[in-house]
Amino acid sequence: MILNKLTLPELLKNSCSKFKDNLSLNFVQSGNRTYRDFYNEVLSISNHLLELGIRKGDKVAILSANMPNWGITQFAIAQIGAIAVPVLPGFSTTEIQNILEHSEAKIIFVSKLLYKLVADIKTNFLEHKILMNTFAHIPAGYPVEDIEKLEQDIPLNNLKPLPEICIEEEDTASIIYTSGTTGFSKGVELSHKNLVWDAQQCSTIQPVSTNDRFLSILPLAHTYENTLGLLLPLMFGAQIFYLDRVPTPKLLVPAMQKIRPTVMLSVPLVIEKIYKTQILPKFNSSRLMSCLYKFTPIRKTLNRLAGKKLMQTFGGELVFFGVGGSKLDPTVESFLREARFPYAIGYGLTETAPMTAGSNPSQTFLQGVGPVMEGVQVKINEPDNKGEGEIWIKGPNVMKGYYKKPELTRESITQDGWFKTGDLGSFDKKGRLSIRGRIKTMILGASGENIYPEEIESIINNFRFVNESLVVESKGKLVAMVHFNMEELEKQVQKIKSQAGNYKTAINDYIEEQKKELFEYVNSRVNNFSKLQLVLVQHEPFEKTPTHKIKRFLYNNINIK
Repeated sequence: MILNKLTLPELLKNSCSKFKDNLSLNFVQSGNRTYRDFYNEVLSISNHLLELGIRKGDKVAILSANMPNWGITQFAIAQIGAIAVPVLPGFSTTEIQNILEHSEAKIIFVSKLLYKLVADIKTNFLEHKILMNTFAHIPAGYPVEDIEKLEQDIPLNNLKPLPEICIEEEDTASIIYTSGTTGFSKGVELSHKNLVWDAQQCSTIQPVSTNDRFLSILPLAHTYENTLGLLLPLMFGAQIFYLDRVPTPKLLVPAMQKIRPTVMLSVPLVIEKIYKTQILPKFNSSRLMSCLYKFTPIRKTLNRLAGKKLMQTFGGELVFFGVGGSKLDPTVESFLREARFPYAIGYGLTETAPMTAGSNPSQTFLQGVGPVMEGVQVKINEPDNKGEGEIWIKGPNVMKGYYKKPELTRESITQDGWFKTGDLGSFDKKGRLSIRGRIKTMILGASGENIYPEEIESIINNFRFVNESLVVESKGKLVAMVHFNMEELEKQVQKIKSQAGNYKTAINDYIEEQKKELFEYVNSRVNNFSKLQLVLVQHEPFEKTPTHKIKRFLYNNINIK
């Protein structure tokens, strides 16, 4: 698709003219909104924002579950040159408050279930709260329990032509906060060109057409879903469907059967959970089946049969199941390959709008990403003898910078435009990119192996009663420092009422039991050179940086016996 200008208004104008009678954004359960309808609703909300005094450069926040009105609102904001501030639904009230204050947002669109998070929020800039579900103004101090009663009061037939507003490719379209922590809200500033160009280039990896049906299940506040799951399909006249409730398996399966999606975007957790809870148990249903499954020819046949059933579960017409956000479990990926399931891997960051490298289902290779996307440059800076080094990215998808953080921007982007990702990766002989971990925290093992503590910490932090953890190397040993949730531990001890009679002894004994269980739990889930040698209890919370990340350097010289 050729656009005269790489801006969101130009994308909207082009698509809604070219595909005006096609279905656009709708709920799975109901709706027949066309591209013409979509444009008219965007225009109506744009006019209303102007009536509220919003002008070019003003910030408008969006805190909402996925729904058609999300896309309508984003484009309405862009149409008048204002800047969208998407807020992740998982943020706390404190984090949302920080984001609204830092961005100076004048309006927030919020969905019903998330209103409780912002009901009491006030800032020096926030002037209006609007209910996303029905496009209704929320009166000041409106009670949370009455939010269902609000009816639409913003007209969707206000088709008055917008005043002429000059919107350039380099204008900021969105500020996306990757964290909302106190004192250091890091907002990624993305231009219209960053977003539209990246969406356009994604079609070079996997073509999209009017015949495609996207089922959107990831938060639209993520650039991954926003660029690939909203802008990309809209650009090529595809249909996009949303669930009207949280996408649980009970709701998702019938939805997929109904619309038969051709494209879905996901994080590894979704497909890993399906494999581990629905597929693998069947292969281990008996001792005989378990033994047969270990025999390669039989395993491949069984996986192929399971793959056919899995495809039917997804509606039978899936051609692209995109996986991004973190690394896919190698066992699950091996199954998907043998099952001939059309999965694809992508790599990118919020700072790169996000797509940088990736594959379509015909290009995947085990535990790798794939080729660099056309028009993007990627290099491995100062590679070691294995070819591994920090991934640097350059191209039209690289952010403008961190909002109100010029020093951090200068640290992250070189003078000649290379963005330093902080990720460690390498290229193979075919020019395909693979990601290994975060470069700054890597530990060198006794035999020269690269150990990535974040991978181990993510396992530890999933263990019950763990608040946070830190994996360090000391005297050649891999040590886990663990801060337990003592309040929950004490509640558990009170329930079991130790026979010892001494409450302090009971607590200490229970902690020792948890340490032993944690040790076994972790070491059964990591490779041989990443196994823990020791677990230590961190009695006080770890000291944090302004970004609320643990100050690792303070714990690098711990003394152990």
